[in-house]
Amino acid sequence: MENSLKFTGCTISSHVSRCFEVLTVDEKKLIDENSVLVKYNKREILCKQGSLVDTVMYMEKGLAKVFVEDGTNSLLLRIVPDGNFLGLAAVAEHHRTFPYSSITYVDSEVRQIDINIFRQVLNSNPAFAREMIDIMSSNAVQLYGRFFCLTYKQAYGRLADIILCLGDKIFKRCEFELPLSRKDLAELSGMSSETLIRMLKKFNDEGLISMEGKSFTILDHDRLQKISITG
Repeated sequence: MENSLKFTGCTISSHVSRCFEVLTVDEKKLIDENSVLVKYNKREILCKQGSLVDTVMYMEKGLAKVFVEDGTNSLLLRIVPDGNFLGLAAVAEHHRTFPYSSITYVDSEVRQIDINIFRQVLNSNPAFAREMIDIMSSNAVQLYGRFFCLTYKQAYGRLADIILCLGDKIFKRCEFELPLSRKDLAELSGMSSETLIRMLKKFNDEGLISMEGKSFTILDHDRLQKISITG
């Protein structure tokens, strides 16, 4: 990112991970033998802030949110779609607890990999380790941009960011069924539910989007991008 104009409130990093492609046959077998695929229902807890980490989680299918909380307030950090990890912060042995909580938005399938086996592969395969570094670096850059936008962008720009993020990076199309509630969208956009509902109506009236129940359509992608940039 060369300047703040390219910052967005999107919760998805731009890095496309190919970490499992760099594993040897034996390493893939080792991970397969020391991991399990767990199915989670919608709104089920994946991990709890402060709990011990004994596995690294890989989202094979589904959608979850990652957030921090203090017992009263919470701050959403990012969304975890297919092909993303949870628990990478604990691969360093001196970080033994989750620094965040995570809850599924939809029914999800998560592969839980024994963290000691994961560390073993990291130590033995430099290409795999580089992929993990790239993932964590990309996640950090995404968070910096998100916090900048939540602090300095107006509600109009923040909502455009999230709509583009949903269409371009999560569902990868302009028309989709939205599994998130209005409260979820408000949380993602850093605004109250009342403001979010008012802004969605404005976007709908201006022909930027179309909403009907859970059906959501991006009608004017270019204008949303301009709103996102100008904030």
